[in-house]
Amino acid sequence: MQTNFRGRDFIGDLDFTKEEVETVLDVAWDLKRKRALGEPHAYLRDKALAMLFFFTSTRTRGSFEAGMAQLGGHAAFIDSQTTQISHGDTAKEIGEIFGRYFDGIAIRQCDWNFGNSYINDVAKASRVPILNMQCDVYHPFQCLADLMTIMEKKGRNLKKKKVVVSWAYAASYSKPISVPQSLILQMTRFGCDVVLAHPPEFKLMPEIMQQAQDNAKKYGVGFDVTDNMDEAFKDADVVYPKSWGPMLTTTDAGEGKALIDKYKSWITDERRMGLTKDDSIYMHCLPADRGLEVTDGVIDGAHSVVYDEAENRLHAQKAVMALTMN
Repeated sequence: MQTNFRGRDFIGDLDFTKEEVETVLDVAWDLKRKRALGEPHAYLRDKALAMLFFFTSTRTRGSFEAGMAQLGGHAAFIDSQTTQISHGDTAKEIGEIFGRYFDGIAIRQCDWNFGNSYINDVAKASRVPILNMQCDVYHPFQCLADLMTIMEKKGRNLKKKKVVVSWAYAASYSKPISVPQSLILQMTRFGCDVVLAHPPEFKLMPEIMQQAQDNAKKYGVGFDVTDNMDEAFKDADVVYPKSWGPMLTTTDAGEGKALIDKYKSWITDERRMGLTKDDSIYMHCLPADRGLEVTDGVIDGAHSVVYDEAENRLHAQKAVMALTMN
């Protein structure tokens, strides 16, 4: 078990080693057990977390707020649009000042080619841990919850489990690429044979792809890329199909929408789930575009674990906060 977490940032998935992620999960399961039994676990009594949002949120805000309360502390919701951040407060000023007011700063900033650099700029100026609630590159807390959920359903040893990270069609907006990027980085460290499926225009960042390939080589697992959704789904143990934008192809909203609309057939339906193993699980970080990304029959069906997955956001985040902010 690794114990050197106090005061550390968690911005990218690889900020914690594989062994440190295992420690986080051990703590998360212990906190989940305590929550189920009603055992007090106020490890962060009198601690305060600043939650700075540049993007709207449901699960992230709710789970961080509830988690801090259950740990005995307080989470302050801060909307960038209703503060002086929208009128000139810099990343350095936020890091310096909030780092003196609060015991941790959690940030969601997903603007393409800006969010991750902004969070890192805050971190450079802050004396307290910086927690990435999602940026344009990573969504590390979602990925911890995903890994926790897969282990609960498939066992701690994930060797040779086929995990499919797939693009899916959605019409709502051009979504960040951070979820699939975090998944391919983390899952290749934990024994999974990862298959990434997407249309040609929806590539991920080359440096993230290289890191995933390096992980696969280091841990002796597969990492394959395909533009065939059906082929990817064959004999899968875990499928995680979600939409993301063509950021590396175009940042023009109109062009992006036209590219997305070319691939309306990329939906997770009962036929596609039939290609997977009988005991496969369907995952999604939510919210899903029902009827576009996935049918009601799949997301509400026997293979779906999306609500267990959403719950585990709470426990995984509490574990990291307890370890870094104590």
